[in-house]
Amino acid sequence: MLPRLKSPVLAIAFGLLVLAVSPARAQNVGACRAGTNFERWLTQLKQDAAKAGVSQRAINAASPQLVFDANIIRRDRGQRVFGQIFTTFSDRMAAVHRVQGGQARIRQYANAFARAEREYGVPPAVIAAFWGLETDFGANSGKLPILKSLATLAYDCRRADRFHEELIAALKIIDRGDLSASEMIGSWAGELGQTQFLPRHYYDYAVDFDGDGRRDLIHSAADVIGSTAHYISAGLKWRPGEPWLQEVRVPANLPWDQTDLAIKHPRAKWAQWGVTYPDGRPLPNDAMPVSVLLPMGKDGPAFLAYANFAAYTEWNNSLIYSTTAGYLATRIAGAPPMRRPSAQVHQLSFNEIKELQHLLTRAGFNVGKQDGILGQQSRIAVKTMQGRYGLPADSWPTAELLARMRSGG
Repeated sequence: MLPRLKSPVLAIAFGLLVLAVSPARAQNVGACRAGTNFERWLTQLKQDAAKAGVSQRAINAASPQLVFDANIIRRDRGQRVFGQIFTTFSDRMAAVHRVQGGQARIRQYANAFARAEREYGVPPAVIAAFWGLETDFGANSGKLPILKSLATLAYDCRRADRFHEELIAALKIIDRGDLSASEMIGSWAGELGQTQFLPRHYYDYAVDFDGDGRRDLIHSAADVIGSTAHYISAGLKWRPGEPWLQEVRVPANLPWDQTDLAIKHPRAKWAQWGVTYPDGRPLPNDAMPVSVLLPMGKDGPAFLAYANFAAYTEWNNSLIYSTTAGYLATRIAGAPPMRRPSAQVHQLSFNEIKELQHLLTRAGFNVGKQDGILGQQSRIAVKTMQGRYGLPADSWPTAELLARMRSGG
């Protein structure tokens, strides 16, 4: 599954390729609607919005921007994410300037961060890391009218129900007085604000932290901080006072098949197996459940992933993104840089991963799309095949695994 590229910053970092889609194909996106053209569909959409409680005033204000744009369909159809190895991506996205930028914002907006932590239990570093990753602290929030994007994607048949709801939520934001229609500028996929909220999240979780009577996630840093904390707390079920991610050192004889986000053991058990902090200090001898996360397999960096790490994978289901976001938050909070692998970790190419996915599918696994992206379903299948071949079952696809699968044995 492709990660949701929520901001221009992430689109650039992942490497977004927009492929050509013919104008005829783009214009025919509504063919599944039994001939209903965009204008007739829009009339029904406005009726649905009114039934959902949106005022005619707000609908009229938004109407000039409720138009179809074939370029949005081309972007949606053409997006392809080329997988990057974790250390490459994190070196770029959790770079020193974002660590320092996050720390500077925490000092600059100390009162808002302190209030957010007091009311929602979310540490400042966690909020600041998402803020930096999504838009470089508001510097790159997007430049496109999101109402046009949402209307186009809601009319398109691929994810119509989802974007129908998002568009009505956007109209409710206008109706509530948080933003005017002309202020709703963001990403091509409809996200808004400095931490790139979808309209439904904006409507449900945005808060007026600066007391001006509006929930403004485009211009108000205080509203951004409070709203992001509210979403992480209430929407992503953050557990106050608990960690989220910690780097560790793992021994060469660790039971690799136990290293999985779906598998949790007490920290005392991991300590018994030889897992330590990077400097060799022992883990606490307690029963706190935790997973060991190996984003690049047994030879790459290793982390303890706590219950709060689920908030990161819910925010964005790309393992590379979620691990980088959690790691950046630890760095902003004062953790040292992670240890580098002692030797280069080889990553299969895009085409090799697609081939591996084909072979895994042929072997009876459901890996989702054979898209060259190592998603969670592919990692589960890789782990199972590694176990069958007697290889370290660390979920990292290797050239040896691919060769064994090619040969059928």
